[in-house]
Amino acid sequence: MNLAFFIARRTARPLPGERPGVMERIAVISVALSVGVMILSLAVMMGFKCEVTRKITGFAAHVSLTDIRSIDALDSHPVRRSGQLENLIRSTEGFVSMAPYALRGGIVRTDEAVEGVVLKGVDGFGGARRIFGEWLQEGALPRIGDSVRTKDILLSRNLARRLELGVGDRVEMFFVGHGDLPRRDRFKVSGIYSSGMDEMDDALVLTDMRNVQRLSDRTADEISGYEILTRDLASADDFARRLDRALLHDESGAADNLTATSVGTRYANIFDWLNAHDVNTAVIIGIMLAVAFFNMTSALLILVMERIRMIGLLKSFGMRNGTLRSIFLYRAAFVAMRGMLWGNGIGLTLCLLQQWTGFVKLDAEGYLLSEVPISLDWEWLLPLNGGVLAAIVLLLLIPAGIVSTVKPNEVIRYE
Repeated sequence: MNLAFFIARRTARPLPGERPGVMERIAVISVALSVGVMILSLAVMMGFKCEVTRKITGFAAHVSLTDIRSIDALDSHPVRRSGQLENLIRSTEGFVSMAPYALRGGIVRTDEAVEGVVLKGVDGFGGARRIFGEWLQEGALPRIGDSVRTKDILLSRNLARRLELGVGDRVEMFFVGHGDLPRRDRFKVSGIYSSGMDEMDDALVLTDMRNVQRLSDRTADEISGYEILTRDLASADDFARRLDRALLHDESGAADNLTATSVGTRYANIFDWLNAHDVNTAVIIGIMLAVAFFNMTSALLILVMERIRMIGLLKSFGMRNGTLRSIFLYRAAFVAMRGMLWGNGIGLTLCLLQQWTGFVKLDAEGYLLSEVPISLDWEWLLPLNGGVLAAIVLLLLIPAGIVSTVKPNEVIRYE
């Protein structure tokens, strides 16, 4: 039997008609609020990272392969599709899948408004583009890849609202060419999507890749590039470097002037902004730990003072200071665990409410998302609880040292 644990458990039970001390209740509330705030902070931070990266990946995959002269350009230099090039991409370590795409900058005009857009041609909605099916608000995804080319387009809800367009409406688009007059074409709105990332939604229109190739006077083998999925986002930078080296040393000529760019490099400002959340969360966790520690220290000192005669009596029976400290550390751990139980209940309840209802909204222009995202995962929730409990108990070793100053011959006589 662990004597220190046994005594701590017995002394933790209030006598009949007795309530826990005020300081003990304050300590429980303090730990509960601290743990609740920590859970909310981490859930929001992880939510931002997961949701923003998932949505960006849906727009741009993990790695893009383009002509080096076409980086960040709408009217790009074409990349010629070839079996040699695609085999080179597939043979690069970390490859999962790839999809060709074509881009063309244009203008959408209706009687109500004029908007500049990027017309993106794709050959299907598999891989990273599958997420557009989740974002679909009205209508259906464009028919792509059929034997008969269609002029279906997928518009964002923001664009559709500003242009006053709905599913089934026809819209005219203009494209600046190399001649004197712009090219024009008409498309049919097959569906309306919303990703919640207004910066992306405001510009992107999806259609069959053959429509973009025709508007750019390109053959079926000429595209703007490939979007490539790797094993995960964390490996995208390494994959891009490996693919760049393979392209550089390719002697077939199929990879001339081509380069691979990871989504982290392409949208560095967004990922730097996400990384800044780590610092904010660390500061919040540090502050909450400090608040919980100071209140737990006060509660522990009160517990020691309330049991001062018991300490003297146990010392007179030969109990060592280390065992006595363990008794009060166990008591502090019981208080901390009660607070953590309440804190987990509060934090998880608020997180689940936000996850199910999205009642806390955001300005999508400043935060990229229209509502606060939440991500709950045992991979960080369990270590957080274990770390908080361990940190509190370890920090309380210092104030628990007060038991070694108690002298039995003085306190036993005290009434």
